[in-house]
Amino acid sequence: MSKKLSILFVILTGTIFFGSYAFGFIGNETPNDSAKAKSVLDFKMTDIDGKDVKLNKYKGNVLLIVNVASKCGYTPQYEGLQAIFDKYKAQGFYVLGFPANNFGGQEPGKEAEIKEFCESKYKVKFPLFAKISVKGADQDPLYSFLTKKETNPNFAGDITWNFNKFLVDRQGNVIARFSSKDKPESEAVTQAIEKELKSKK
Repeated sequence: MSKKLSILFVILTGTIFFGSYAFGFIGNETPNDSAKAKSVLDFKMTDIDGKDVKLNKYKGNVLLIVNVASKCGYTPQYEGLQAIFDKYKAQGFYVLGFPANNFGGQEPGKEAEIKEFCESKYKVKFPLFAKISVKGADQDPLYSFLTKKETNPNFAGDITWNFNKFLVDRQGNVIARFSSKDKPESEAVTQAIEKELKSKK
């Protein structure tokens, strides 16, 4: 191999190696790998305005994660979700809403439309995120983590409909799950929230 070819080979090899590393191909190090995640706080999501949000920003807070939709029979639960957010936010509590169109095509709009609807109709002020899939082949890694027995053994299982709810402790561990029928302001939900808020940070 000539000297020029040797130099070219080294350059190309280095480019491939560092390019692969930059894009996360080496070691398959993807930030949202549900199999590698230890808690909800390990994920990075996109908010309703298109900005990246690392969920570890919520460490130390109690979370209620909900898959939401704008044209569902349970959509009025937005009011209850906002009510409990207002009630408990000063104690370190957040509702995180994840719009999804998996059930009956009940979240057909784009993010700007979803945001406008939530703010104008239900005065939503808790964090909303970009539309994702919570079930099926294109399931978002966060919801893969929430629903797989390997990663969430106590509360695993497919999302059954819009407005399923996961209660998460201050360290990002799932500690309770509620169905679509469980209203956010119900005794079962609020007692679970209050119990966790009273626990040590």
